[in-house]
Amino acid sequence: MGTHYDGSDKEQKTLNAFIKLMRSTESINNRLNRHLAEADLTVSQFGVLEALFHLGPLNQKALAEKLLKSGGNITMVVDNLEKNNWVERQKDPEDRRSVLVHLTSDGEEFISSYFPKHLEFIMDEFEVLSDDELESISRICKKLGLQED
Repeated sequence: MGTHYDGSDKEQKTLNAFIKLMRSTESINNRLNRHLAEADLTVSQFGVLEALFHLGPLNQKALAEKLLKSGGNITMVVDNLEKNNWVERQKDPEDRRSVLVHLTSDGEEFISSYFPKHLEFIMDEFEVLSDDELESISRICKKLGLQED
């Protein structure tokens, strides 16, 4: 379903593209989030575990920037992951004022086994696209996302 707005051709095309982008994003997220919920994970918790798994220990500010979340939200997410013994905070040996978030052995074991399953779900969502379409959507989304405020 497109827009019912009676504007210029450019306005209608822009609104239709926006509506389709938002609906497809919501639809994909709803399906993927079901799998996260089955693992008793929030999107933010998965994001932290995945970032630490692929990038190594990070401070909370870096995690917030990577996940586009507020510092307060990341603190709560890390607190909850810490309660599950999946992450731990350790002083940064190179900067005593900084604290790094590390995966625990339990956290690493979990995310290393869960990530391939999650990737498989993502691959299933995108299997309707050709390689050229995947490259195009990547390029377009990056272009939209990197606009200046």
